[in-house]
Amino acid sequence: MTDRIKIAWLYLAAALFVALNLYLVVQKDFYLAFGLPIVLGILLLYVFSLDRVILLIAFLTPLSVNIEDMDAGLAISLPVEPLLFGVLVLFIAKILYERNYDTKIAKHPIANVLYLMLGWMIITTFTSELPLVSVKYIVSRLWFVVPSFFVAALVFKQFKYVHWFIWLYIVTLIGVIAYTIIHHASYGFSDSSAHWVMSPFYNDHTAYGAALAMYLILAVGYLFYPGLSATKRFFVILTVVILATGTVLSLSRAAWISIAAALLVFLAVLLRIKFRWILLSFITLVTLFFTFEHEIIDALEKNKQDSSNNLVEHVRSISNISSDASNLERINRWQAAFRLHNERPWVGWGPGTYQFVYAPFQRSIEKTIISTNAGDGGNAHSEYIGPLAEMGIPGMLLVFLLVGVMIYTGLRAYQNAKNKEARVLSLAATLALISYFVHGFLNNFLDTDKLSVPVWGCMAIIVVIDLYYTKKESPKAELPQEELPASQS
Repeated sequence: MTDRIKIAWLYLAAALFVALNLYLVVQKDFYLAFGLPIVLGILLLYVFSLDRVILLIAFLTPLSVNIEDMDAGLAISLPVEPLLFGVLVLFIAKILYERNYDTKIAKHPIANVLYLMLGWMIITTFTSELPLVSVKYIVSRLWFVVPSFFVAALVFKQFKYVHWFIWLYIVTLIGVIAYTIIHHASYGFSDSSAHWVMSPFYNDHTAYGAALAMYLILAVGYLFYPGLSATKRFFVILTVVILATGTVLSLSRAAWISIAAALLVFLAVLLRIKFRWILLSFITLVTLFFTFEHEIIDALEKNKQDSSNNLVEHVRSISNISSDASNLERINRWQAAFRLHNERPWVGWGPGTYQFVYAPFQRSIEKTIISTNAGDGGNAHSEYIGPLAEMGIPGMLLVFLLVGVMIYTGLRAYQNAKNKEARVLSLAATLALISYFVHGFLNNFLDTDKLSVPVWGCMAIIVVIDLYYTKKESPKAELPQEELPASQS
């Protein structure tokens, strides 16, 4: 076929496509056909360049919109969750067909903890109060973890993709920040509007703040990245300023606490304090809290400062457990979770079931103006207490194990990194994860794409640096073609 004939066929196909769309729009009022080229382009990426799909997911995650109350009774984040599901299906098909995966990543301690968590989820699904809910929960967890950790780890072996993964999320997150600030300004930057002005991109200011905290830490890490030109360093500084502004205006107290915790760990690393002393200090603080629990609560109940537009007053409201509705509702959810745990201490009520079963375990004296019995008010607001209610004591302990192994691996990768680039990124990713899991004491978002993509992605970064960019082994120049479920372009 000559070039002229090929061009003629191309113009003919384009003309037919335009004619078909005009007919559908004018006669049928149907506009979705315009998205067909985008769908075809994404399908080609799945076939020929899966690494680009991972990067596309990172880029689209801040912009994805959660669709709820559909006729089928489903809730899904578009367009990211279908993309993640597609990667999951393709990856499983690849593994079953070729039985080939990087054994070092597959046998890494973080991967082993993920296997244990998945195994326990499956076991507790058999004892679940709502088995169908638990099965859906496991499937959704798989389409978050497999693409963002196991597939991303293969992609990140080419170090340039680590940078792309981080900055593509930041680019669209900055767009969301601009939208949020403009929207917030139209309401006079009021305290009440700060909770929802980032909608529809983030459900509320807590998830928004958690993402901002993680990426603020990652962006600050690039201030120490070697070899940046003056222009790039200026844009990094500008990015840090924008992310910091967004974090302050989010009025997410949990995000502020998580950044402070990450800063303390960073100072401990600079001062070369041993990990065991940090762990001992944490255990001591927890022990002191439970020893003097009543005295601490009495002191906190004297704080009557509610959340406020005034930054100082808003910080003071963090410890208000006497009148602040948000804090009181969180305690109400925790108390209900502990009562659920007392009923089924070892296997819990089943993965993903908390919001459907906790209502009868609330007490009227603990309920607030934002409490609900309809099962539509969210989860237990804790990455640790939620699993305790849903999967018993082992479920909670596995989360703590994951966090401990993650911190140990991240700090080991930082200490043994072969070059400064790997040192900076391993520490930044570790501190970003620490910020999230400190935030996780007060909220939980790993059942959403907004935080699952960066959390599991940062763990993949740490694993790849630990395995391939430390002094014990030289980094690989190119990612082997056969390790992805599709060839690289």
